[in-house]
Amino acid sequence: MILYPAIDLKDGACVRLLRGDMATATVFGTDPGAQAAAFEAAGCRWLHLVDLNGAFAGAPVNGAAVGAILSAVTVPVQLGGGIRDMATVEMWLARGVARVILGTAAVEDPALVRQAATAFPGRVAVGIDAREGVVATHGWATRTGVQATDLARRFEDAGVAAIIYTDIERDGAMLGPNVAATAALARSVTIPVIASGGVSSLADLMALGQTGVIAGAISGRAIYDGAIDIAAAIAALA
Repeated sequence: MILYPAIDLKDGACVRLLRGDMATATVFGTDPGAQAAAFEAAGCRWLHLVDLNGAFAGAPVNGAAVGAILSAVTVPVQLGGGIRDMATVEMWLARGVARVILGTAAVEDPALVRQAATAFPGRVAVGIDAREGVVATHGWATRTGVQATDLARRFEDAGVAAIIYTDIERDGAMLGPNVAATAALARSVTIPVIASGGVSSLADLMALGQTGVIAGAISGRAIYDGAIDIAAAIAALA
């Protein structure tokens, strides 16, 4: 199972939110490139980036910060937030992002997911963000009525590289991930599933890994706070 340290970008800074609320942002650093380099130096094999402003705006906002990260590291980077059309997919991939994450677009424009996944095999993921199993979009501000497992199954044959499943109520709350819901989603599809939201300790990572069906885990606040040591976590998950 792969550990993905998270860098959430708001107004050019590295932040963490509580349950997706932009008003709760805690700034953990103002140099995204340096933060990314520190994560790579600690041994991470991937980075997970989110353009938070972009998720609300529907278009890229933190392009300079993402660029600084891409210049600072050699490990692959996946990015979500504000990617709603093919031109934006192509732009980010051309700039060096290894994998783009389509979230709101997966609900509102599933044809885009299929088109992008076909054009760029292995480089398109779907982000499914849910409260109590129901998908939310537009930076988690809009509740859709779509069940997470139903949305995942829609892309079973689309060729997407991964599904990033976030339990919004756990995100940034340091309460532990929703292991049961994430594992259930992973068992419902053949697409690799990456867990996000609430991953706050090495024990959480081990619990996700022990399901045998979860391909990766994203953690942000716990790494910034020192509750998860990247090197120790990677060694334990190896």
